[in-house]
Amino acid sequence: MSVKAKKHLGQHFLTDETIAKDIADALTEVGYNHVLEIGPGMGVLTKYILQKKPKVTVFELDRESVAYLKDVFPIENINLNTSKEKFEIIEGDFLKKDIQEIFKKEQVAIIGNFPYNISTQIVFKAIENREFVPEFAGMFQKEVAMRIAEKEGSKVYGILSVLTQAFFDVEYLFTVPPTVFNPPPKVDSGVIRFIRKKDYSLPVDEKLFFRVVKTAFNQRRKMLRSSLKSFNLSDSLKEEPIFAKRPEQLSVQEFISLTQKLAKDAI
Repeated sequence: MSVKAKKHLGQHFLTDETIAKDIADALTEVGYNHVLEIGPGMGVLTKYILQKKPKVTVFELDRESVAYLKDVFPIENINLNTSKEKFEIIEGDFLKKDIQEIFKKEQVAIIGNFPYNISTQIVFKAIENREFVPEFAGMFQKEVAMRIAEKEGSKVYGILSVLTQAFFDVEYLFTVPPTVFNPPPKVDSGVIRFIRKKDYSLPVDEKLFFRVVKTAFNQRRKMLRSSLKSFNLSDSLKEEPIFAKRPEQLSVQEFISLTQKLAKDAI
């Protein structure tokens, strides 16, 4: 039995066992026992995660893949208890599920060979649920992976970079060629890891911070005094040096300081 990759689901099944193991090994051993894998497909990554952590839940939207996983992963084959407490398959769309409700606010790491067409949405959902997501590791289109991990000063540094790095320490781990997938994608892939910061709360209003970052990068070629004019900047604030910069020049900490200045100016 095998599963046919479906283009509308963005499926590219990983076929290289060494790379699958390397992705699973990106997970650390600290702070949690439960792992959530998104889009396991035919389970090439799943079996290595099961060797590392005592509790694994997989989210799979494709019914054919769900049937395959149930057939191939009778849990006794991997020397684990057959209990649902050890391994569970949830059929459905991860993006439409309330993971706090499903995992009862338990700490759970996220991992996967993510479909390119929803990978950024998965990241934003992890950020949204960061209180319960201590770690995140997975494979993206290389361009997206590099964008997430990039630091200020780069042309690819943007909204996703700042919002992820505000709450997680991000590391680009390695590049994966198209030849190890079936069917092969047209681009390289990249594996990255996020580890939640010890202090992942911001010293500013988080909704305002998100708004500032998104507004600034929506007009990334403009200086901040122009791109942020919707915030009704006072004349004195416009003259501060930071407002003569463009958004890609600001570090995460500078975006926090910028948000603090805007909040104070609005009082």
